[in-house]
Amino acid sequence: MQKPTLLILAAGMASRYGGSLKQIQKFGPSGETIMDYSLFDAIRAGFGKVVFIIRKEFAEEFKAIFEPKLKGKVEVEYVYQELNDLPKGFTVPEGRTKPWGTAHAMLCAGQKINEPFIVINADDFYGKDAFEKACGFLDKRVAPDRYAIVGYELRKTLSDHGTVSRGVCTVDANNHLTGITERTKIYPENGKIVYEDETGKHEVPVDSKVSMNFWCFHPNIFEITKQQFTEFLRGHGQELKSEFFIPLVADEFIRSGEGAVDLVPTSSQWFGVTYQEDAPFVTNSIQSLVASGEYPSNLWA
Repeated sequence: MQKPTLLILAAGMASRYGGSLKQIQKFGPSGETIMDYSLFDAIRAGFGKVVFIIRKEFAEEFKAIFEPKLKGKVEVEYVYQELNDLPKGFTVPEGRTKPWGTAHAMLCAGQKINEPFIVINADDFYGKDAFEKACGFLDKRVAPDRYAIVGYELRKTLSDHGTVSRGVCTVDANNHLTGITERTKIYPENGKIVYEDETGKHEVPVDSKVSMNFWCFHPNIFEITKQQFTEFLRGHGQELKSEFFIPLVADEFIRSGEGAVDLVPTSSQWFGVTYQEDAPFVTNSIQSLVASGEYPSNLWA
């Protein structure tokens, strides 16, 4: 059976991180980036190809970092997310500089992927268990009418340095995703987890499952996404800051009755660098995982 593909969204602007390229910041004991750990986990879980979605302006620097590490270990492809990569008949509105969003980024990779695949963020640490569970789903259960999202325990995704926004998942009796509700300003308080909105402060169950943008797809998602993107542009294509997100595609897939999205729970601890102050925690967390034997001190030695 054909090995699945890892699609990494690495074209983000890193705005909350001071504009720096956090995708290539070194956190591991031998200079590894967060992405290195995702790549390592994916390869050992059984993925056969990686497709990077990056920006052209730092492509050469990016390739110089990752190609020597991955040579001979996994097939590598690159995709550039361009504002003018639009369906026939649509143009970029004057003054727009913001990318079209994660679903558009995924759509840009359609010509490089013909097999089941996962989509992840470049700057999130997802953990070994998550990749193993995702690979198992793609191997045994994915279908044109069955996708999946990897669900993380909310308490394992918080930051000590500010509030976070999380998509809180709801499921039905069959563990099929029924919706993702975006909750902003989430933080721990007095042993509980709360979020704030315009109506005040509300508690979120500590065992809630949240989306960290880790999706498992059949390749037919590209045609579905293309159709939805056309509709999106008809309604929002002249807006300067509108964005077309993967959860919007999944929600329409469910709502229209085209299929179901399973929630695949993981025990992994998520961490990332939402704020610059998160960086020492990420470094210390990786050092602890290396010390416990979860990862070698040099991933690519």
